[in-house]
Amino acid sequence: MALDRTRTLRGALAGAAAAAVWAAQQPLDQRVFGCDYDDAELLGRFVTNGRAAYPIGLAMHVANGAVFGALYANVARDIPVPRALRGPLAGLAEHLATWPGTPALPRMHPAGDELPQLWGSGRAFAQATWRHLLFGTVLGELERRLNPPDSEPQPIDPASAASNGHGHAEYVVSLN
Repeated sequence: MALDRTRTLRGALAGAAAAAVWAAQQPLDQRVFGCDYDDAELLGRFVTNGRAAYPIGLAMHVANGAVFGALYANVARDIPVPRALRGPLAGLAEHLATWPGTPALPRMHPAGDELPQLWGSGRAFAQATWRHLLFGTVLGELERRLNPPDSEPQPIDPASAASNGHGHAEYVVSLN
């Protein structure tokens, strides 16, 4: 599949912005859901501990959003649902695909013993569902605005395809 560089870049920008919105609202959803889970901290603590963990994790989170957005921009047109649902469905699909890996976090993550319990927590699952829905909605809307529908393939009108601007081929053939 050939990638359109402009579409890909615009998707990456949309994904990075959506990941930033996700990170910005995390303190609010932590209070609403009663779960201290923070994606940027989780990612950053894979690399380091201390004060640098959050900024490094935030950069990793935004970069992940950019990669997801770049991929999304190139496949979104082929998702057979209304445009407004494509982003939210993509975000939720990613959530449901990755959530089953959460039981491994305490064993695999360097700070595993210090992380909130995610697997088996309805609050953590609801919080992660909200975050992925928000991410997908923002991604889908920004990508839709940055890559307008006129850049999507349109069906070819048979009359236009049959004409070279001088009439229909059937007419030319019938002149003999």
